[in-house]
Amino acid sequence: MLKILLGITLIIGIIFTVTLARDYIRKSKEGTLEKGSFLISGIIGIIANFFDTLGVGSFAIETSLFKNLKLVDDKKIPGTLNVGATIPTIVEALIFLTVVEVEPVTLICMILAAIAGALVGAGIISKLNEKAVQASMGIALIAIAFLMVAGLLNLFPVGGNAIGLTGTKLVIGMVGNFIFGGLNTLGVGLYAPCMALIFALGMDPKIAFPIMMGSGALLLPFASFKFIKSETHSTKTSTAINICGPIGVLIAAYLVKTLPLNTLKWLVVCVVLYTSFTMFKSFMAKKETRELNQSA
Repeated sequence: MLKILLGITLIIGIIFTVTLARDYIRKSKEGTLEKGSFLISGIIGIIANFFDTLGVGSFAIETSLFKNLKLVDDKKIPGTLNVGATIPTIVEALIFLTVVEVEPVTLICMILAAIAGALVGAGIISKLNEKAVQASMGIALIAIAFLMVAGLLNLFPVGGNAIGLTGTKLVIGMVGNFIFGGLNTLGVGLYAPCMALIFALGMDPKIAFPIMMGSGALLLPFASFKFIKSETHSTKTSTAINICGPIGVLIAAYLVKTLPLNTLKWLVVCVVLYTSFTMFKSFMAKKETRELNQSA
């Protein structure tokens, strides 16, 4: 089962690479390639995907740098984020699917649940009030972070070393990942909530990495094909990140594999708190914008 998953991921990666290469070559010949710096874009890819591999995510980092350095037009940022993340995420998935032991049924079920959430649940979840979702997720993540800290300080037992789920816990895991997959349509990343869920269900925190990265590796290429076809991404920046991003992935993956379990648990807490902060920041920014529009 794992070999089939790895094979599908690799095949999709090859097809995507050929598609992106053709797009780059065509634009180079036509003289329509964007003006942004290939080198700077590549460096951004290394940095962003280093943190992405640790579970922090790359989109927020890249968006900030794209805008501040004026590398990508605002209207092309979503497409560039998705296209640029494809190969690095596939590399992440191939690494963690092979080095982190996960019970196969748990792995496949949770990946399929996340994909179903993004494809099926997106239509429903995307209609929810974005601000309410951001505020709710921010509060929920803070609560989970406090539970994690309490467990790490031995105030009461939480977390564990399990490599798989069964029965009710597996159902809860699948429902959670379905919701997280759908929430991607609102810009709510899968990584931190998935890490928190894995921890809360009594599993080894490392188990979250192959699950969340396997989900992304199978989702991103299909979204990226649409952005490439509609030419709504920066080809130069996307290509640079796809080439250089795996360098950051390999560096971070080595750290994750060698970190002591207790240190990794504290890392998960930091990631969850950081994500909660970004949720509240987005919530407050949208609230201020709405108030300004009303006063105008």
